[in-house]
Amino acid sequence: MLVRTLLFLGAVGLERTWDLRTYTGDALAILTGRSRAYGYFHTERFLSQVAQADGADTFTDGLAQWTARLWRPPTASTQAREPLYYIDGHRKPVYADSLIPRGLIGNSGKILGCRALVLLHDEQGHPRLATTHRGDQHLTVGLPAILARYEQATGKAEQTRIIVDREGMAAQFLADCVAAGRTVVTVLRTDQYKELSSFTEVGSFVPLARDRQGNLIREVAAACFALPLPDQPGASLPLRVALVRDLRRQVPCKPEEEPLRRWDADLDLLKQAWWEDDWQATPTPVAPTTAKLIPIVTTAATIDAVTLAQAYGRRWPAQENSIRDYLLALGLDTNHGYAKTAVINSEVAKRRTALQQRLATLQRWTASARVRYQRATTLSDRLRKQAKARGEVLYRGLNERMFALEEQGLADYLVRREIKERKATIDAELQELWQRIYRVEARQDQDWRKQERYCREQREVLRALEDLTCKEREMYELDNRKDQVMTACKVALVNLGKRQN
Repeated sequence: MLVRTLLFLGAVGLERTWDLRTYTGDALAILTGRSRAYGYFHTERFLSQVAQADGADTFTDGLAQWTARLWRPPTASTQAREPLYYIDGHRKPVYADSLIPRGLIGNSGKILGCRALVLLHDEQGHPRLATTHRGDQHLTVGLPAILARYEQATGKAEQTRIIVDREGMAAQFLADCVAAGRTVVTVLRTDQYKELSSFTEVGSFVPLARDRQGNLIREVAAACFALPLPDQPGASLPLRVALVRDLRRQVPCKPEEEPLRRWDADLDLLKQAWWEDDWQATPTPVAPTTAKLIPIVTTAATIDAVTLAQAYGRRWPAQENSIRDYLLALGLDTNHGYAKTAVINSEVAKRRTALQQRLATLQRWTASARVRYQRATTLSDRLRKQAKARGEVLYRGLNERMFALEEQGLADYLVRREIKERKATIDAELQELWQRIYRVEARQDQDWRKQERYCREQREVLRALEDLTCKEREMYELDNRKDQVMTACKVALVNLGKRQN
């Protein structure tokens, strides 16, 4: 009866056990098989006992097994197909005085302390499973975990097709899914491609969707895309693409680089006299636009572009609407349990790691610059001595030549001419030597300035590390066991409602 009380709280409009303090209706009692519904004290104590006895894992595994039996494919032909799952992340904010792991709250766009949920829906939009995690967990970490848990609970390890939003667009994540035998469908981020030129083997566009008047609003074409793997330089993951062009949404074209033109270059010469009193302004030319490109990618070897685009488009009615219309309506965003334990401050740890890496890099650069400076100093001193010695030898020979010519009784103007020519040759040779010295000294000055800059930046980084330590706040991780028990109850209640319909 207490389990039924937790299960049917949302059915009678109650979001948390605390609401039982003022509940006087009979609906919850009828649903739980009692003459009167349990009160807050008994229900909350039972929820705490279940959470402390690892009931969250038991409820979660039981939910996975039950939904797998409840929505079992009816025919053998359907069973032969690869199961298709829609997986998405959802974050619900937790307002607390203590610092807890934070994440981006989708409906507000703010970074807040929160819990992160991973939800798994099937092709018909039935919520099969939901798990609760830290607020800073990324979907690429939660997705493999929930799939592995669902397959372990149901005893199935099948080839699965996964449809996920842009948050799952990570090269290493996709490569790991391919290695595990899973097919992933997602969307490229806008910083990963540039128009059609980023794709290869682009086929012809065919109609995808029309409006009520029969006008074409979307078209699609098959293509290929090579996704670079960051951990493997030069390697890439081949992806098949369904290029969707939304004809209703026009975006500015990025014109090829061209010389800057005056703001009035498109006007006739007679209309460019903007300084005249009778000049009338006209609109600037229309900027070139093109249809919005939506690249839907998959790790499958072969695709049908229309089918792939339609499968991804069903993510909104199958999953997003299910979350909004059913789970959120039953209080999915309600938090249960605020027990917490101290953990490493992940935000500070990331910044500290980055600063320590920067400090190590600066120290390495400083040592290299110091070595280069010392080498340049030694080379400069040696070249200076060589240049001075060479100059003394050459000018001593020049003087001896001049004395020899004078002893021969040669005319003064002939002596001066020959000496001048020899001096020009000597100066040219010495000039080359001194130019090399100047280049070495320029590198020497450059390495000196680099040493100074690196040393200054080291002090700044050390100051930042000390400030980070002084301002560091202790982070607490919420105990999600109570919340996961209630989440499992809400997902089960949604499945009961869908089954009755």
